[in-house]
Amino acid sequence: MTDDTDVWKIASAADAARARAAAAGIVVAAGTPAPDRARFLTSLSARLRNCLDQGGTWELRLLTGGTEHEGRLDVRLRPFDGGTAQNEPACEPVLSCPLPNPPAPGGRAGRPTSPSRALLSADEDTAAVLRLLDEQERLVQLHREELHQTNQGVLALHSDLEAAALAQRELLEAERSARAEVERARRLLNFLADASAAITSSLSPTEVLRRLTDLLVPEYAARLDVWLFDEEQGEEEGPVQEHSRAAVVAARTGRPQHAAAHPGNLPGTDDLPPAAMSPDRPLLAIPLITHRLLGVLTLIAPGPRFDADTCLMLVELGRRAGVALDNARRYEQHRDTAEALQRAQLTELPDPDGLLLAARYLPATQGMNIGGDWYDAFLQPDGSLLAVIGDVTGHGMHAAVVMGQLRTALRAYAVEDNSPAEILTRLHRMLRHLQPQLYATAMIARFRPGDPEVVWASAGHPPAVVRDADGSVRILDDAPGVMLGIPIAFTYADHVTRLPAGSSLVLYTDGLVERRAHGIDPGIERLRQALAGLSTPELEQDLDAAAEALLKPLMHDSERDDDVCLLLCHTVTYPAS
Repeated sequence: MTDDTDVWKIASAADAARARAAAAGIVVAAGTPAPDRARFLTSLSARLRNCLDQGGTWELRLLTGGTEHEGRLDVRLRPFDGGTAQNEPACEPVLSCPLPNPPAPGGRAGRPTSPSRALLSADEDTAAVLRLLDEQERLVQLHREELHQTNQGVLALHSDLEAAALAQRELLEAERSARAEVERARRLLNFLADASAAITSSLSPTEVLRRLTDLLVPEYAARLDVWLFDEEQGEEEGPVQEHSRAAVVAARTGRPQHAAAHPGNLPGTDDLPPAAMSPDRPLLAIPLITHRLLGVLTLIAPGPRFDADTCLMLVELGRRAGVALDNARRYEQHRDTAEALQRAQLTELPDPDGLLLAARYLPATQGMNIGGDWYDAFLQPDGSLLAVIGDVTGHGMHAAVVMGQLRTALRAYAVEDNSPAEILTRLHRMLRHLQPQLYATAMIARFRPGDPEVVWASAGHPPAVVRDADGSVRILDDAPGVMLGIPIAFTYADHVTRLPAGSSLVLYTDGLVERRAHGIDPGIERLRQALAGLSTPELEQDLDAAAEALLKPLMHDSERDDDVCLLLCHTVTYPAS
């Protein structure tokens, strides 16, 4: 498509109207959309008014051009003077309008015949634009409404999200709180279990109280006091002390008491005014009860209050501490009775010519392992002496009683001038019928005045140790007989060993030489070495001191889980006359 130019001279408003009408005819004929036409013609009218306002004659050129399928209309305005346009540039840039259906070359299609028709045509364009504007306004309104609804939905969504986030935070906080409570409850239960095991594993009241203090102070109590009552009279043990009103009320009512400036409302606990001994911190008085009231445990809070869970744990621990103390007291009573019975049956050693005797008895320091070990030494009518050592299986009162029965029977059988082996055979028969579930070990040695030989027999007992006059040490390791009371018939045999003047014979129970971790042989070797370290003058000058010297290297630790008996026999060396 070639360019086509229309030239108009503009000197008056009528000229401007005709030129505008010509331009409108072109864009209308070309099918330019109404909005584009209105925009183009409005801009053209503004430029024409500007030219008229400046005065003079103007040249308007309408140039149509473009391609076969798409064209455009360009408008140029220049001042006109004397038949030719001035060479100065257009007063404004070229004004263009698209032509969807460009006219044929040289055509003037669409040019209106009069300004009136052009004016009507302009109104039609304006009406079309207005209709488009109305439609666009409706669309804008619809978009506004949609935007408003969207905004409301977004606001509602934000509100829902905020509510959901708040609910989630609350749930998370509740979960954290619940987890913390569960963890705290678990920690309290674990502590209660560990503390219970610690205090119930001891059978010493003093140790129970010490462990209780170590467990509770300072985490659960700033201070701890225990008020114990005398078992028989229900009165306070030890020096008279002043106690808080809460402790007195707890002792009278048997209920835990909480004393503080403000009520604690603790489960199972009564509230009282603050205690004089702790005006600033709460005080908790817990009765120690088993089958009876043992005393009161008083705790001063480590902080501003006792919480409910801790209070429940402390009350339960107090109950268990009461059981532990009651068990420890009962154990001490049984232990003291067994030890008293045991000591009452131990023999006062005789003082025969030519023979020195020394004995030691050490009760067990751990558990109820008292009773059953014994030694004996007594003279016979013919002047001979029987030295005896024995150990009844089991411990406590029953073992001490059986030990006394064996001791009495042994003395009775010895009156008939039986040998050590015959005495053990008869004891074995008696124990099988008297106590079929109880066994014993024993060893008997017979010393005759002036006889360098000793006759002995053993019923499953640890071997005796002999120190000869030259200082050498040997062990009487002949095979012993079976333990007394074993459910088989057995006849024991006598053995003979030389024990000339200046020699020593050591009888002992297994508590002296046996240790759980090492067995009995290392202990016997230590005893042998200790006996070898003694000299004859030491033995004859102070046999009791010599017995202590034997005990010292074997009993270096103060804790013993079994009784210990030692009987030391030394034949005296007389100076040559």
